[in-house]
Amino acid sequence: MSTISWTEPRTDTVRHARWHSESAAPAPRRVIVADDRLRADTAHRLACEGTALLWQGDFPHARRLLEAVGRRIDRKPPRPGDSPSDSFHLYRRARGHRARVLGRLVVLLTDDHTLTLRRAPDVREACAAAYGPPRGPVAVSLRELLGVLGAHEWRRKGVEVPALGGARVHPHYGVFSPVRGEYVDLVATAPLPVPAPRTAFDLGTGTGVLAAVLARRGVGCVTATDISPRALVCARENARRLGLAEHVEVTGPGLFPEGRADLVVCNPPWLPARPSSALEQGVYDPGGTMLHGFLDGLAGHLAPGGEGWLVLSDLAEHLGLRSRGELLSAIEGAGLRVRGRIDTRPRHRRATDPGDPLHAARARETTSLWRLAARG
Repeated sequence: MSTISWTEPRTDTVRHARWHSESAAPAPRRVIVADDRLRADTAHRLACEGTALLWQGDFPHARRLLEAVGRRIDRKPPRPGDSPSDSFHLYRRARGHRARVLGRLVVLLTDDHTLTLRRAPDVREACAAAYGPPRGPVAVSLRELLGVLGAHEWRRKGVEVPALGGARVHPHYGVFSPVRGEYVDLVATAPLPVPAPRTAFDLGTGTGVLAAVLARRGVGCVTATDISPRALVCARENARRLGLAEHVEVTGPGLFPEGRADLVVCNPPWLPARPSSALEQGVYDPGGTMLHGFLDGLAGHLAPGGEGWLVLSDLAEHLGLRSRGELLSAIEGAGLRVRGRIDTRPRHRRATDPGDPLHAARARETTSLWRLAARG
């Protein structure tokens, strides 16, 4: 168990607390107490030097300080690389540095997840949902705690999904939210194989949104899988909320369930790079492990005449992280053939933001549903 230690300035008492980080950031070695007297320039310098600041001041002031330190980091944007892949790696390095520095503003949760700062909100319910039952005092970064609070609001309010007739899906903390609707719309509108599938697998289900879409389209038995225990709980809860529990079975952790299906759907992480947090596992996948796992296992899990749907962005191709030839070779090497492909353009804000460091690649991005079948 990782811990942090600090000295209380009024009593000169050394105190300790358990350290928790969802991104697996190591416990800071040097911790000093900070409050409302700390200026942003000083906080930025100390955090860049590796010193963690245990906040004991006003909660809104802490949020403003975090924003001010972020602005100071952003004054030096990542330089462009010699190639798209160089630019991407420099961008990821800069984002990693930013996360580490901002993560050094730390707060202490008491033994019931209470945040005792002045004007602090009640964070107990959100922390229990993200971290589980309290196990004594714990130190977390303020940046992570704000993410926990934001995720709890998403979970409480839900995300409207037009493909489900405006019904809402409720993402849990650490589970990728279906805010980018183009991949959902592809699965909702692509022509179903003939004859209509009676069984389907949704691999890497996350919130369970694609499994719900398939069930709403008339697939009588959908098996949804995920490697994340949080996602499994989330998908089961959403299936119940949507009245689809009789048609959607959530199982795992794992990629493929037992048996074969008429339709196998997978929306793997789109970028073959290392994630820096649990949430980023929905976007980044080192070496494209899940993509290749899906392709390599698909033929053996398709019922005769069945079809696999690979939903994948080509952003990795525009960033020089994977070529179209490599993707097609992987498909062929897995004993598969392409029956067809349906393309759509992304609608998210970054695709049209010229200030985004990766704008040149994002502006050319296409999301595709690849219709795959076993050769032979």
